[in-house]
Amino acid sequence: MTRAEKAVEFKKRNNCCQAVLLAFADKLPFDEMTLRQMGSGFGSGMGCMEATCGALCGACIAAGFLNNTGRPTSMISRMILNEFQSACGATICKDLKGISTGKVLCSCDDCVKNAVLALEKNLKIENC
Repeated sequence: MTRAEKAVEFKKRNNCCQAVLLAFADKLPFDEMTLRQMGSGFGSGMGCMEATCGALCGACIAAGFLNNTGRPTSMISRMILNEFQSACGATICKDLKGISTGKVLCSCDDCVKNAVLALEKNLKIENC
């Protein structure tokens, strides 16, 4: 099972941010409970759908701990954000879920998957 597939499985019992963080538990210096606590404020997107997708937040949080590229994490986060936006169509939770338009751009499962893939790609992290 790929890390992205694991994240989708974690999403069944966690919010999107937690699912992304838990998918990288083997690489992060925290236990699963701490990762859940770290991501607990990002359910339904930061600000409860009004702002950034929780999956994208999780990928950027993980990047802060996993970045050993020599490039600033802010640059890596921008690359993750761009990749995510290309794959999902937006970065704001309410836009992704079509709250104003009635048109869903990307499911939570796909947001979680795409956030993991963007993080793996930009930090050149091998699948499990």
